Amino acid sequence: MFFGILVSIFYGDNEQHHTPHIHARYQGVKASIAIDDGRILAGDFPSRQLRMVQVWIDIHKEELLADWELAVAGDEPFRIAPLQ
Repeated sequence: MFFGILVSIFYGDNEQHHTPHIHARYQGVKASIAIDDGRILAGDFPSRQLRMVQVWIDIHKEELLADWELAVAGDEPFRIAPLQ
């Protein structure tokens, strides 16, 4: 969580979007966001908060992809440092 944005990866969640992605929530809105390029796969997100998430993804892309592999295998992903 950073700046009121909650980011998560769901275990085994590769059925709906075959693209590696995260889930982001902010003040009642939520979106699935691709790890590779930061595009919104589903949902909607405020532009300022989306940009923060995209910057965070860029900084932690390798860690996120490693966590994605763990999650689709049903294993608990590691925590990743928030945007500061």
